[in-house]
Amino acid sequence: MGKEHTKDLLKFLKPFPGPIQETALWLREFVWATYPQANELIYDNYNALAFGWSPTHKVGHTFCSIALGRTSHNVHFGFYWGSEIADPDNILMGEGHQYRYILVEQKKEFPKAYIKKLIKEAYANSLAKVKDTEQIRKGETITKSVSAVKRARAKKAKKAAKKK
Repeated sequence: MGKEHTKDLLKFLKPFPGPIQETALWLREFVWATYPQANELIYDNYNALAFGWSPTHKVGHTFCSIALGRTSHNVHFGFYWGSEIADPDNILMGEGHQYRYILVEQKKEFPKAYIKKLIKEAYANSLAKVKDTEQIRKGETITKSVSAVKRARAKKAKKAAKKK
């Protein structure tokens, strides 16, 4: 399953306003068109919906991602290892050890050509981190976590702990 596999993502996008959904899907198409050989990893977390692309199934190999804030409704286009790539125009935000991003407020203002250059470097950087080439997959969409499932597991574990 690859780019066409949208069932989970569309379900996770439902709580977001229409314009946020539209921007997220537009950005998704942008990345898939540029890196069809990569894998999409989807994380439906309690505070954000995030989906990123990796040459493997591991988050540590993610080279770019889209994150939607559950309460802020901010749309980030980010780079998991953004601190390790060149950003000569200094458009990337973030001060942390790894992650760098831009806020995407309007599609027409998204710097496509510049971002493509950053993605190219980020992809090469990501591939360099893959030590076991057996992990490389091609063109899959993989749902890695679902917050409702996590909450249900936590609730079940809490009940079990109380019984002991």
